[in-house]
Amino acid sequence: MNVRDSEHMIAELNRKEPYELTQNLDEADLIIINTCSVREKPVAKLFSEIGVFNKHKKPGAKIGVAGCTASHLGKDIIKRAPSVDFVIGARNVSKITQVVDKKHAVEIDTDYDESTYAFGEYRTNPFKAMVNISIGCDKSCTFCIVPATRGDEISIPSDLLVQEITKAVGTGAKEIMLLGQNVNNYGRRFGAVEEKIDFTGLLRKISKIEGLERIRFTSPHPLHMDDAFLEEFASNPKICKQIHVPLQSGSTSLLKAMKRGYTKENFLDRCEKIRRLCPEATISTDIIVGFPGESEEDFEDTMDVLERVRFEQLFSFKYSPRPHTEAADFEAQIDNNIAGERLTRLQKRHTEILDEVMDAQLGKVHTVYFDELKPGGRVSGRSDDGKLVFVEGSEELLGKISDIKITKTSRGALDGVLV
Repeated sequence: MNVRDSEHMIAELNRKEPYELTQNLDEADLIIINTCSVREKPVAKLFSEIGVFNKHKKPGAKIGVAGCTASHLGKDIIKRAPSVDFVIGARNVSKITQVVDKKHAVEIDTDYDESTYAFGEYRTNPFKAMVNISIGCDKSCTFCIVPATRGDEISIPSDLLVQEITKAVGTGAKEIMLLGQNVNNYGRRFGAVEEKIDFTGLLRKISKIEGLERIRFTSPHPLHMDDAFLEEFASNPKICKQIHVPLQSGSTSLLKAMKRGYTKENFLDRCEKIRRLCPEATISTDIIVGFPGESEEDFEDTMDVLERVRFEQLFSFKYSPRPHTEAADFEAQIDNNIAGERLTRLQKRHTEILDEVMDAQLGKVHTVYFDELKPGGRVSGRSDDGKLVFVEGSEELLGKISDIKITKTSRGALDGVLV
């Protein structure tokens, strides 16, 4: 989502002035740090980054701070780092051209509605496109700062999405990634227009776009994974068979404290249905260890879900207290050493599962969409189920979908040859 926000800012700046991206700090006239605030570490890193950029930038170059930390800290960023020229929140991306020339401008309105704003065109990768289908979040998870930084959830009208995707396909993108805090809650609320369509209906509508061959999305919420959605996921040939199902904890009591809205049994039921309807699908997840009050029994529930689902990808973190969240004030905060030990156990077991999953790919044939040229005469792409695959080749493979036989496996990627 932050990558897409960055693309939008680049596109908007290109509308106003002929900005070009540079990898050379000495050349930069404008430096924008696009931030995350889900965990504490990136927030701390922000101010050291500002200091480095201010020390090495050329005279007159501007520094801007964007994203969720901008929403959360606002003008305090400028108080702590006066070298920052402007601050623009995650809900105000379309205002970038308004703030770039306004000294110490701060735009962080989380009620601002960008759902019908037509951004300029810019994509990091010409062969695939990221598309926001909603902005904000209506959930009240007790560990999460996002609703405070991105505001209430608003869906983007489906006709605008079809227009955006059609345009991207027309310029070479065969794959799209639909983005939202809870994509399968799409259609709950619209801003300027009203229409009756849910995420399953949106997937069907987008699938009709000629030339679009692959649809991915992130992240769905377990609470909204009804049978109709999972059946569409399994049966629609354009939908890639890779799905992210954020667990957070395997303990039903902790899930209640987190206000996730489902139980361990609900979660396992949805994953079992995915495996039944679509055995070839890969399932990834998010897990927090050390949430306030987590007992050893609670953690073992998480380990049990890991064993039963055998996630192909795992994003796992120690709990990080965040401002504007209920859990930051919960009693029974877990000792950092205990949380660290549990995280190590979780990641070690997942690594063993991942090794088994990847080793089993040897000799299999995957359908891969190639979208990136790599050094050493290699090209990379993703299989339908989301695995990173490398082959020897040139730019002639870019933008093509090919069958690849796997000849070598590793934990993070696969190597193969054209069939």
